[in-house]
Amino acid sequence: MTSLPLNKLVVIGVGLIGGSFALALRHTGMVKQIVGIGRSQKNMQRAVELGVIDEIASNPAAALKNADFVLLAMPVGQTSHIMAQIAPCLESETIISDVGSTKQDVITAARTHLTRHLTRFIPSHPIAGTEFSGAEAASTHLFLDKHLIITPLTENSEQAISLVTALWQHCGAKVSCMPADQHDRILAIVSHLPHILAFTLMNHVHANIEDKPEEVLRFAGSSFRDCTRIASSSPEMWRDICLANQETLLKQIDVYQNKLSDLRTLLANNDGEALEKTFLQARETRQQWLESNQLLK
Repeated sequence: MTSLPLNKLVVIGVGLIGGSFALALRHTGMVKQIVGIGRSQKNMQRAVELGVIDEIASNPAAALKNADFVLLAMPVGQTSHIMAQIAPCLESETIISDVGSTKQDVITAARTHLTRHLTRFIPSHPIAGTEFSGAEAASTHLFLDKHLIITPLTENSEQAISLVTALWQHCGAKVSCMPADQHDRILAIVSHLPHILAFTLMNHVHANIEDKPEEVLRFAGSSFRDCTRIASSSPEMWRDICLANQETLLKQIDVYQNKLSDLRTLLANNDGEALEKTFLQARETRQQWLESNQLLK
């Protein structure tokens, strides 16, 4: 069974998350060699220059030879294709994990393509990130005090789960476990829907500005900037996440639209008391969240 430190880590998708995982493990001395696989040669070369990875693999077979651990860190829409590609090259003791923002679709892909490796495929998701992407966005401390969720399979080896847990703890993450469907429902509420709202708000502004958008947006303040920060995120990544979590996300969009309709009714009825009560409830809920997570400075 693989032990720490890793002799060889393979990262497929050397961007913000995959690159930060590699940097964090290198920083803590938990890996000796890091090999990267990716679509953009420019990004991969930059990853080498920045010390995120040691070398670029020419093909999956070469990369996965003697690999202790493989991290799948590409957009979730590529998961099935990549799993099918690497399955024939995986060695018997290699542990595989992923960082996908959705889990049920990833597990379905694994059951299709990694049938001989299910004891060692540990589905995971770090609740961390920024609106930036690529190897240049990678940070040694991205996962410090952030949550990492494992959605284990019944077939998973306890030793493999323990090793994945230890790796993320060395990255500074707080590790917990939950069922995949619960993960996808929670993330639809607190991550996937907010991204849709940010993208939609920016498009709403664009559609309602007759003049040049920049002429109006120059008057936008920090509240607008904060509300739309994540609209700078990767469109490809969020397209894949939305489609992967489609059913659950559609339900959350419907719930949100009902809430917005309720608020519109209060406004149309000139019901200031109810509006204030609604805003107060929102403020108190946010305050409790900030205090419980020690996010208040």
